[in-house]
Amino acid sequence: MSSTLACPLPQNEDQRLDALRSYEILDSDPELEFDALTRIATHTFNTPIAVVAMMDSDRLWFKSRIGLDIPQLDRKIAFCAHTINTPDAPLIVNDLSSDIRFARNPLVSQAPHLRFYAGAPLLDSNGMALGTIAIIDAAPRTFNDSQTHTLADFASLTMLAMNARKRAIELRRLALTDYLTGIGNRAHFDQANATEMCNFSRTGVPYSIIAMDLNGFKTVNDNYGHNAGDQVLRIVAGRLSKQLRSGDLLARLGGDEFGVVARNCDPKTAQIIAVRFAKSLEQPIQLSTGELVQVGISYGVATAAENDSSSEVLLHKADDELYKSKIR
Repeated sequence: MSSTLACPLPQNEDQRLDALRSYEILDSDPELEFDALTRIATHTFNTPIAVVAMMDSDRLWFKSRIGLDIPQLDRKIAFCAHTINTPDAPLIVNDLSSDIRFARNPLVSQAPHLRFYAGAPLLDSNGMALGTIAIIDAAPRTFNDSQTHTLADFASLTMLAMNARKRAIELRRLALTDYLTGIGNRAHFDQANATEMCNFSRTGVPYSIIAMDLNGFKTVNDNYGHNAGDQVLRIVAGRLSKQLRSGDLLARLGGDEFGVVARNCDPKTAQIIAVRFAKSLEQPIQLSTGELVQVGISYGVATAAENDSSSEVLLHKADDELYKSKIR
């Protein structure tokens, strides 16, 4: 948690913030493994307060906290701002009121009149201090070397939990990403479609499905080969992505088929979006070999209605509209 005396930023502050944000942990929900660590820490060190905290650009945000009823602190009064400046070892302050860095801190000079702080930095594999695990007390304390080592062990365990969490996020993202184009895959599309159908059933807020496939794609594959076809799919995905509204999902459903789950979207708006997609492919695509090829899209649109029994039904309706557009 810093004092009213200004605490300098780490020299690597920009890189440190990038590293922290790569964990996608800020403002996340409470999680058992982090709450277990703070709970065990309070028992191990017999302190009323324990936190796992992430140091953001302007705040100290608590991933887990025991003995505190606030979700974050202004970085200017966070003791942990000093901890991340000394990443090689825990910061131990036996009596905050006797330390010039903290004596005038409002957390010390005013309620809750904190007196003891011990915090260990949370270091990633590159040595970036992402935050701290800390124990705090309203009474001065002594802290021996064995306890300091144990607190450092708690920091190591916290980083194991953070790294496992980060890997799980990356694996979930990979499982929902089309390997060729980098956009969503069929699993991601089906998940988003089902989520929006549940939301529609509960709230009545409409959403739309836009089903698309490419015109002229088979000719590209036949004339230039599958590598060229893969290039076209990547470029098409990029162009379509630029036309997406915030919150909508674009996915490759397979082959040259694409789909969009458009949230809070009525039929008129869905048609406008689909036309934008079509216009984005009006310009020829240049292959890496220099040849220019032309593809377009056919599309079908369906908007959720009361008689739609499932998300699959809505997709079938969009596919039917797509088929009709291709035989007109």
